[in-house]
Amino acid sequence: MLRRLYETPDVSQRTLAKELGISLGSINFCFQALVDKGWVKMQNFSQSKHKMGYVYLLTPTGLAEKSVLTARFLKRKLEEFETLRDEIEKLKTEMPKAPKAMLEGIVRV
Repeated sequence: MLRRLYETPDVSQRTLAKELGISLGSINFCFQALVDKGWVKMQNFSQSKHKMGYVYLLTPTGLAEKSVLTARFLKRKLEEFETLRDEIEKLKTEMPKAPKAMLEGIVRV
């Protein structure tokens, strides 16, 4: 959600709910929590001629937290990749001696 807000601050809550596959009420609850934590600032532009509605801006704290969450996510995914790669290598050595062409068609790492 933070990444999407950073990329498109004028995204509507309804659009975000559809993209993430969760209810509009859940999105609104998340927005309120992010605002309460000071990670997101909402600005209402309903009085402007362009009628943009709300724009959601990540605060400096929100940007820092987004970076921390992204780094944590990347670390976890790299660990999962390493584990999966090791498991594939182990399975390849445990497989009965199959024709090389057959093994190459099954696993490419």
